[in-house]
Amino acid sequence: MTTSISTGPGRALIAVYGLFSLAAGARAAVQILTKFGEAPLAYSLSALAAVVYIALTVALWRGARTFALAGLVIELAGVLVIGTLSLLDPAAFPDETVWSVYGKGYVFIPLVLPVVGLYWVLRRRR
Repeated sequence: MTTSISTGPGRALIAVYGLFSLAAGARAAVQILTKFGEAPLAYSLSALAAVVYIALTVALWRGARTFALAGLVIELAGVLVIGTLSLLDPAAFPDETVWSVYGKGYVFIPLVLPVVGLYWVLRRRR
């Protein structure tokens, strides 16, 4: 039997993803509209992070376990890959993305959030 991923602590997870959707989306929109030429890769990656956060907010809210798992894996991979690349090749990232240095600009929450999400979604499967 499976239990819902959108109840109990899952609601807090949905709220955090909703907040990150807004934060990453607003950041990306301002960066793209005002200074896209300065760091197109970084700003495009911030927009991608916002899309991932929006998709995860919806998936968690609707209880779409498989979609949420896929999104969480994509998010974790993005944070790890972009975080590592931003450390190894800082010149490629003249401005920070949401996932730069593993989410340092967001107090490393982007690194912790998919791990918590994966734990929650997988734990709710019995």
